[in-house]
Amino acid sequence: MKTDLLLMPMSARWADMRAAALAAEAARFDGIWTWDHLRDPDERDGPGVPEAWTVLTALAEVTRRVALGPLVLNVANRVPGVLASMAATLQAVSGGRLLLGLGAGGNRRTPYAAEQAAIGQHVDPDAVRAQRVVDAITLMRRLWSGEAGFLRPDPPPPIIVGGFGPRMAAIAGRHGDGFNTQALHPKLGDLLRRARDEHAASGREALGFIATVFAGLDDGWLRPDSPARNRLVQSGVERLILLVAPPFDAGEIRAAGRLLGAAR
Repeated sequence: MKTDLLLMPMSARWADMRAAALAAEAARFDGIWTWDHLRDPDERDGPGVPEAWTVLTALAEVTRRVALGPLVLNVANRVPGVLASMAATLQAVSGGRLLLGLGAGGNRRTPYAAEQAAIGQHVDPDAVRAQRVVDAITLMRRLWSGEAGFLRPDPPPPIIVGGFGPRMAAIAGRHGDGFNTQALHPKLGDLLRRARDEHAASGREALGFIATVFAGLDDGWLRPDSPARNRLVQSGVERLILLVAPPFDAGEIRAAGRLLGAAR
């Protein structure tokens, strides 16, 4: 099971995110992710939130080995046709290291609804937002095929759909290349089975399917004798993504990398 870090962008500074990513790569983590949020719902007077895609593009140039991905892009924030070209470009810049996380965005009951309102976006009902993910994936795959002269990524980045319930797990399996949810989700096994069953039924099973989960950075996820880590492995999880909050501690990242090395 690969183990990645997610650099939480709320009140983070670019220089610190860069240093943390380099420390994580040196510590032999497998990937670097960040969230697609534009404001901190808890900190109105803070330094703000670095934009995910810009950060990932910059990290693609300063890193050499780690996978890079957004966890996950709200498809309402970017026109899907433009995002297709953005992803193809980042896949080229990174040398094929992009893992493209996509999601429906937070619903009206989440703190992130205010973020959408601030940029003039209406937060639609769950079913509408879920269908928007399907439509975005369909269009992006069509444009990536080289239609009408659009940039063609080689290879196309895996599309990992994020979600917390059976609807998004089914969409991930039917239309995506992977699914992401919480490592401690009480129905993790059911969601992963739903996603894999839908993937098999889609006829794309030969392409493989990437099960990923996220959790807070804690030694319990890294130790070689960790029951929690072993449960994820037994569930068929391919990537564990551990969240790190700013200010990022390079010493903590190095220590986590040493534990990770022992777990491998």
